[in-house]
Amino acid sequence: MKQVFLICAHKDIEQLNALVEALRDPDFIVYVHLDRKSALDPAALHPSAIRVAPRIDVRWGGFSQVQATLVSLRQILREQPDFDKVIFLSAQDYPLLPNELLKRELMRLQAHELLETAPIRPDGWNVGFRYQFFHREGGGKLERLACGLANRMLRLTGQRRRMPDGFAPHGGASWWALSRDCLLEALRLADSHPRLLRFMRTVQCPDEMLFQTLVMHSRFAERVLSDNFRYVQWPEQGARNPKVLDAADFERIRASNAHFCRKLDSQASAGLLPRLRQWKESRAAA
Repeated sequence: MKQVFLICAHKDIEQLNALVEALRDPDFIVYVHLDRKSALDPAALHPSAIRVAPRIDVRWGGFSQVQATLVSLRQILREQPDFDKVIFLSAQDYPLLPNELLKRELMRLQAHELLETAPIRPDGWNVGFRYQFFHREGGGKLERLACGLANRMLRLTGQRRRMPDGFAPHGGASWWALSRDCLLEALRLADSHPRLLRFMRTVQCPDEMLFQTLVMHSRFAERVLSDNFRYVQWPEQGARNPKVLDAADFERIRASNAHFCRKLDSQASAGLLPRLRQWKESRAAA
């Protein structure tokens, strides 16, 4: 069964192309969304990758991240009539399994949606502030002032925003692997609930909420395995970004059950990448 990989990239064409090359396989289809504001040259992209169009100017923590994903998924679903899952990656991910083993693992998990998710509430994922108050992505001085005044009124009155249309907020990591049917259902829900998408435009880090909320509201909720099989190391609780992995992290990565690790940098991770490649080659030969 075919698998589709969607890579979102904003820098380092060599690292991006190395990831595409690592995934080059007759059973894998690779799509790449290039951040519109990045200096990446589309002409330099690996020839086996399919470019997403239109390109979105992606801003961290804003709705543009969701917009880029939605544009990419609609193109994939339009162009690829038959596949198992879309595996969503950043260009700073690295595969830990040789392709044949990765294919077997994905087939073993075929009945599941691989989506890290938890209810957003004090006894769950306690980040309610991300949607209970207004967040602006860009905008002019007056828009930022209006946003600040609205949040001040919410705090003074003790009120909090709620998700529209009866959706229960869920959240988790941006990176997932979801089946074609699940994605079709998620996009159908998004299209039939425009108030939810408008609401998400004023949420902080909606890329870590929208798909979790949609899937857990759908008939696919019972298929969810709350594990995206990524090795990620957070430097401290509440950190905005995960640690850039280096050679000192190799043994912890090897002890994990992850399919991919992140995040890597071609310079900071220069001592780690050869060890990961060697380990992956040894697993392919085993």
